[in-house]
Amino acid sequence: MKTLKIAIAAAFTATALTTVAEARDQIQIAGSSTVLPYASIVAEAFGENFDHPTPVVESGGSGAGRKKLCEGVGENTIDIANSSSRIKQSDIDLCGSNGVAEIQEVRIGYDGIVFASDINGEAFAFTPVDWYLALSDKIVMDGKVVDNPNKTWADVNGDFPAQDILAFVPGTKHGTREVFEDKVILAGCEETGDFDVFLAAAEGDSDKAKKKAAEKACISLRADGVSIDIDGDYTETLARVDANKNGIGVFGLSFYQNNTDKLQVATMNGVVPSVESIATGEYPVSRPLYFYVKNAHLDVIPGMQEYIEFFVSDEIAGPDGPLAAYGLVSDPELAKTQEMVRNRTPMGPLN
Repeated sequence: MKTLKIAIAAAFTATALTTVAEARDQIQIAGSSTVLPYASIVAEAFGENFDHPTPVVESGGSGAGRKKLCEGVGENTIDIANSSSRIKQSDIDLCGSNGVAEIQEVRIGYDGIVFASDINGEAFAFTPVDWYLALSDKIVMDGKVVDNPNKTWADVNGDFPAQDILAFVPGTKHGTREVFEDKVILAGCEETGDFDVFLAAAEGDSDKAKKKAAEKACISLRADGVSIDIDGDYTETLARVDANKNGIGVFGLSFYQNNTDKLQVATMNGVVPSVESIATGEYPVSRPLYFYVKNAHLDVIPGMQEYIEFFVSDEIAGPDGPLAAYGLVSDPELAKTQEMVRNRTPMGPLN
């Protein structure tokens, strides 16, 4: 391999705007908008350092990317799906039904979900309880389940300003939404004790079904204009915050770190989100990032195995690599991932 050449800023711009390849000598990748900049950096560096075309990297959301991966095998289907949440058993089952027998799960590192507002606005120190009480469609008051009456952040928490609640959260097709629901909204619901009330009222023919119903009650968000789903990427969320100075957006850590001239970040449970606080596990709202590989294409699409090994190499995904410089928290078990990739180890069922 030639001396490694990497241009972070150019990589994201050039690859993100690449159109669909006309010939299938190019690796085709789709999925998470959170993973998109990392994959774009690697794709551009791969094209500069190997005798293969630069891979085509597109967004569309984690769930949509996994669905595309599982459409089948052949040159009209993608090779890799980027994902900011772990694959579901339903995805694996869909793959199997369409002849995609082996999938590799490749963990590339970690990212945090942060809560940021206009740099000149009010500062916030949040807990999951605050976000549950602000955004859940139903909450419990005086032992009864009621429509969420909270209008301002002061209604949620007396230490907060009387600022209208307005939140821009990832839409349901984004992997970030799942992490937001589980680690923030559901966690807040459980901490208040409201989950137990929802569980007692839940209908279902099994304990598992009742628990699922209670979880759904916790994470169902308001539809009265207070919580706004963002179906685009974080640039759309930033534009909404810029146009609505009282708005608070849900972002990935790396995106926030690249926009500190526009945004201020809130703490969560008293912890400032940073690469360091995520690496130590101190920051509570972090998540692993993945991509999923269609093994049947490894010996068909030129350069695919080399791309995967390059992505998880120490020089790219390690703590001193370009992905860490962009904001990715390096995986302490990266060597294990590298071995799995070399061996093309497929994942098994999740349940």
